[in-house]
Amino acid sequence: MLNFELQTRSMRSISTTLFLFISIFGLAQKQNKGDRQLLKNLKLHIQYLASDVLEGRRAGSEGEQKAVDYIIAQYESTGLQPMGTQGYLQAFPINEGKKWGANAFLKVNQQPMEFGTDFFTVSTGLNGQLKTRSTLALEEAGQVWFKDLQEVLEEQQSNPHFDLQEWMKTTSSEMHQKNAKALFLYNSGSLVDNIQFNKFDTAAALAIPVVYITKDGFKKYFNDALGTFDIETNLVVETQIRTGKNVVAFIDNKAAHTVVLGAHLDHLGYNQDKNALDVNNDIRNGADDNASGTAALIELAKLLHKESKQGNEYNQNNYLIIHFSAEELGLIGSKYWLDHPTIQTSFNYMVNMDMVGRYDATKKMSLGGYGTSSKWSEIISKTPTTLLYTIDSAGTGPSDHASFYRKDMPVLFMFTGSHADYHKATDDWDKINYEGQKDILRFVHGIIQTTNTYGKLDFLKTREAAMGRSTKFTVSLGVMPDYAYTGTGLRIEGASAGKLGEKLGLKAGDILLQMGDYKFIDVMSYMTTLSKFKKGDSTFLIYKRGTEEIKVEIVF
Repeated sequence: MLNFELQTRSMRSISTTLFLFISIFGLAQKQNKGDRQLLKNLKLHIQYLASDVLEGRRAGSEGEQKAVDYIIAQYESTGLQPMGTQGYLQAFPINEGKKWGANAFLKVNQQPMEFGTDFFTVSTGLNGQLKTRSTLALEEAGQVWFKDLQEVLEEQQSNPHFDLQEWMKTTSSEMHQKNAKALFLYNSGSLVDNIQFNKFDTAAALAIPVVYITKDGFKKYFNDALGTFDIETNLVVETQIRTGKNVVAFIDNKAAHTVVLGAHLDHLGYNQDKNALDVNNDIRNGADDNASGTAALIELAKLLHKESKQGNEYNQNNYLIIHFSAEELGLIGSKYWLDHPTIQTSFNYMVNMDMVGRYDATKKMSLGGYGTSSKWSEIISKTPTTLLYTIDSAGTGPSDHASFYRKDMPVLFMFTGSHADYHKATDDWDKINYEGQKDILRFVHGIIQTTNTYGKLDFLKTREAAMGRSTKFTVSLGVMPDYAYTGTGLRIEGASAGKLGEKLGLKAGDILLQMGDYKFIDVMSYMTTLSKFKKGDSTFLIYKRGTEEIKVEIVF
């Protein structure tokens, strides 16, 4: 009996082992088939989204509209619920402010001057066509009149109430009465004049066109103090507004809380906005940035929608899927959605995938937002993955999750790192690590499943991370610019803990106006000003809080 029993047990063991092997093999085959299809889908998405047909998906462009149409078609075929303001769409204005017109020009002795480098029009000056023969020293009716600001600034140096903008208004009016056709300003001295092209200036127009000649422009075109200059110009400054479009879909599991899953769909086009890191006029297709995150989000949404239909145990959250426009212009799309939400619900947390297409195990993936909830550490440790990653606790950073963190929402940020093709025309689909991208998608899906047993996550404030990916200065106030602000000055979203701005008492909503001799009209003028200071320098800062202007002394 013993031998028979042992033989029977052995046969049962073999049968059980064989059954388990067949089951595991079948599961592995199913998983491999699923992964193969997922890889195929990711590649197809990116090949289209990063193709020349879409012309780099610049926010508000026809190319971006094609990307929007493609994403919507994916969700319509899957059956995801639309959650925009018009179906899946949420349109919003992108105010580009005033720009030098496409047909505008300024020629001196038949030589064209370059706008921004050699000259710029004062944004409140009138448009107009001119053709004159003028000299620097003579002020003749019907001609261009020149004024050296060195004389004005030196004369008013001891006058604390002198306002150069008011001087321009008064002077242009007086010149108009004397039949001057335009005022050309230049500054041959070292005193700061603070005249800049303020594209968002809403002040009343001056009486005549006013042009500012830069020091380089003056040396190249007006270096003969006694010369006569043939000036021909078509001064055209136009206000331009384009329309960005967020794509929003919803998976309603009838749960108490909603998870936001996001990725931005826009890129740089032909570099019309001058935010590329190369200088040619080629299309910046943005395969990694961020066709990779867009493709991953499409497939993640499909997977979650399929599970929702199955009614499995993981459907303890609803899922809001948002593809943001105008991220490259300063997170404008995500900020707009938060200011104009298309759904009222209790939000749990947000996961952002931006540049997830270049995973390299030797460099690892960055997992941002790790410190924005006390639960992330435990949740992520319970989520299996073969990915190697580094942890960044900060909730801020140069992508759309920062907008949600600012609204006190726990966030996670998946990012495979910058590379030599970042913001260049060479960021193409054939350089994507699709296997790594697939693993990141699976990892995010696993995290989502794990969080379903945790209910609503708590929120924690973290240190601030830099919004930019490069700097050109050695000092900083440690503030976070609001890139979507279209007023004069630099409005901030907050000050980094322990940095100079926090020590000065700066708060979200404050508008920085001036540092030392230099006034700010926008983010770029603020950055330019910082480059003029070094550690140990002392100066003052003027900022506006509400209607009050505050002046504080600072030491870098």
